[in-house]
Amino acid sequence: MRLDRRGGHAHARRARGGGARGGPPGAPPGPGDRRHGLQLCGSTGEAATLTHDEHVEVVREVVRLARRRVPVIAGTGSNSTAEAIRLTRGAEEAGADAALLISPYYNKPTQEGLYRHYAAVAEATRLPIILYNIPGRTASNMTPETIGRLSRIGNIVGVKEASGSLAQVLEIIETSGPDFAVYSGDDILTLPIMAVGGKGVIAVTANLVPHEFAELAEALLAGDLERGRSLMHRLLPLVHAMSLEVNPIPVKTALAIMGACAEEFRLPLTCASAATRAKLETVLREYELV
Repeated sequence: MRLDRRGGHAHARRARGGGARGGPPGAPPGPGDRRHGLQLCGSTGEAATLTHDEHVEVVREVVRLARRRVPVIAGTGSNSTAEAIRLTRGAEEAGADAALLISPYYNKPTQEGLYRHYAAVAEATRLPIILYNIPGRTASNMTPETIGRLSRIGNIVGVKEASGSLAQVLEIIETSGPDFAVYSGDDILTLPIMAVGGKGVIAVTANLVPHEFAELAEALLAGDLERGRSLMHRLLPLVHAMSLEVNPIPVKTALAIMGACAEEFRLPLTCASAATRAKLETVLREYELV
């Protein structure tokens, strides 16, 4: 199965114009808002099934489409430190602005192993690095103490935190200092994480409604919790729909229903069930996305 280049190009342009730049759809081009950006080659981008060359090609193409108006954050994680370094260097050469690295999966490294893994990647690149802690996919939880140690490495600048524990988020913020950015890695927890000091969200649902998630982040960054609550509650049915099956099956199916991409998956991922697809069609109609 080949890369869906046409769909990918259209989706990147839509995200850049609809929210990643921080402005409404159709807003005139400008220098950009560096608080919003495009993140690619992660779980939602089916990165685990990309070849190395495809991975670098995707980064290069999105960098070209972004035109330096918004930052491009490339997912470059692997359960092999050597391959993570290779992917990160490839993303750097392709023009990415930062790298997001999932913790090594399946190997189940110790906390010392996690520290050394990220330290080795950081030493091999000049890119800013965002850690990605998602125990549900990696089978290991990176502790606040380990994240705190890593935050003292100059080009490790933040963490996408998807442990599901608000207590852990609070401890990370406490141990890592004010210059270290904690991002929500779970759409449903965006409001509480940002309310206690998180700096933003790297969101699955933003693929469907980029402008709305940009609005949510801006409201919470400004300390407007009332508006943040209102926006979050408005988004809840759509956010919940993205968990009908394992990510990225619901979001990619929704985008296909919207005509934004091909409804194809690389094995071992498969198309959504008929029941899931029907539920997605219903919620998309409710949001007037189809």
